[in-house]
Amino acid sequence: QLQVVESGGGLVQTGGSLRLSCAASGFTFDDYTIGWFRQAPGEEREGVSCLSVSTSSTYYADSVKGRFTAPRNNIKNTTYLQMNSLKPEDTAVYYCAASPSRYYCSGFALSLFTSADYWGQGTQVTVSS
Repeated sequence: QLQVVESGGGLVQTGGSLRLSCAASGFTFDDYTIGWFRQAPGEEREGVSCLSVSTSSTYYADSVKGRFTAPRNNIKNTTYLQMNSLKPEDTAVYYCAASPSRYYCSGFALSLFTSADYWGQGTQVTVSS
């Protein structure tokens, strides 16, 4: 069974850091486009980051650029989202998703993820002020 599982969420103070993990089961990330998304209560889902080994591309939303990093090296079964300088507005449930489509990462590519792709269950990130 192919699935992804996120972990690493938690409660952190403003300015702190967290590292989210996304583990693949039954496949490796090499041939997939990886998307990180978040959804705050009452808000629409937001694409945060995109990572593709096959197209050697990375994308970050303006809201997280310079603070969040998704390393591209040595990705096999696990990938990460390093979140630094966290702000209260980063509070949300964060999801990792893997699409078998080899997108060149962009905000548009993130909008192409569908329920047919592999989504994790989400992990809560709470940033206190």
